[in-house]
Amino acid sequence: MSQIDELQRRIIAALDRIGQGLEDRQAGADVQEVETLRQQLEDERLACAQLEERLKKLHEKHDAQDEVAARARQEMAGKIEALDRDLQSLRKANQQLRDNNAALREANARGLAEPHLINKAMLAELEGLRATHAADRAEADAILAELTRILEGGAADSDETQSEEA
Repeated sequence: MSQIDELQRRIIAALDRIGQGLEDRQAGADVQEVETLRQQLEDERLACAQLEERLKKLHEKHDAQDEVAARARQEMAGKIEALDRDLQSLRKANQQLRDNNAALREANARGLAEPHLINKAMLAELEGLRATHAADRAEADAILAELTRILEGGAADSDETQSEEA
């Protein structure tokens, strides 16, 4: 019986050691799994931080483009106003020219040559030419400003495309 007790004690001790070994092994596996999960979490945090930085840069770029577009709109509005003023001046000069020419025709029909009417007609014609030139110049400036804005936008788009490809 003492041998049985001794064998029983040894079996119980062996089972305890096996149980302890299994617990240690289980604990080691849990630690390894936790470490793996921590590394994955850290990787995801890093990826998230990179995405947030990229989003921030995109917002800054968008804001900068909005500012450029606002300045371009203001510039364009100024050029359109100048063009409108020049066109109004041209209309006024042309109306004066028509009025003076009508007066000259009436004087000529009556057989009266009026030198001051000829001078007025010449001055009105000069003013009309100046107004036409100013209107043409304002229109050309407006067109150039718009083309410049479009070309700069195209250059920015191509730079963006190249940087995204890199």
